[in-house]
Amino acid sequence: MKNYAAEFFGTFWLVFGGCGSAIFAAGIPELGIGYAGVALAFGLTVLTMAYAVGHISGGHFNPAVSFGLFAGGRFDGKQLFPYIISQVLGAIAAAGVLYLIASGNANFAIDNTKAGAFASNGYGAFSPHGYSMLSAFLIEFVLTAFFLIVILGATDKFANGKFAGIAIGLALTLIHLISIPITNTSVNPARSTSQAIFVRGEPLIQLWLFWVAPITGAIVGGLIYKTLLQKEENLA
Repeated sequence: MKNYAAEFFGTFWLVFGGCGSAIFAAGIPELGIGYAGVALAFGLTVLTMAYAVGHISGGHFNPAVSFGLFAGGRFDGKQLFPYIISQVLGAIAAAGVLYLIASGNANFAIDNTKAGAFASNGYGAFSPHGYSMLSAFLIEFVLTAFFLIVILGATDKFANGKFAGIAIGLALTLIHLISIPITNTSVNPARSTSQAIFVRGEPLIQLWLFWVAPITGAIVGGLIYKTLLQKEENLA
């Protein structure tokens, strides 16, 4: 149960910090943090929780990461769905708290006809800059695949594990710097689900892509690392 609690709180922090920065701090004229600030916020949430609870659960905080680690031979499949449930519940809880906080502003309203409403993900008319479904699928697939390669490499027994959290957090920052204009960046089905539930409308209809693309990308990334990159023991 400690593993599942760690995944719940780690994913809560990721959504609360990352999506919270987008909702509250990104769009303030002249003072807002913008895309770069949101990207850094997402990276910092993973970096901080990797060191806080990563030693308990492995620090997945993302259903796609759990699938990718399973494909890469680093995670027991028996725990896959309990982990995913914990992650999704943590994300939804964070989105609920964000909603309650945002509701304290008299001008707050979720307009589910606009891209990025309540930090939601989308494609087509719901992409921040109008990118197509194919563009959205490709960017989510490729970035999640490379995210898994970074995670598996940084946590390999031959790597310097003390710096794994930094590498993974910076990788997520880079991922957001690349893809916020395209999909508002998911690479994490739990993060997409939590926001889509509150926004509803088209972002909820489009949610399938933000499960399928990151999970398939993560599995491919896990298999690439396992079969092509993973260093074998020198038995000589």
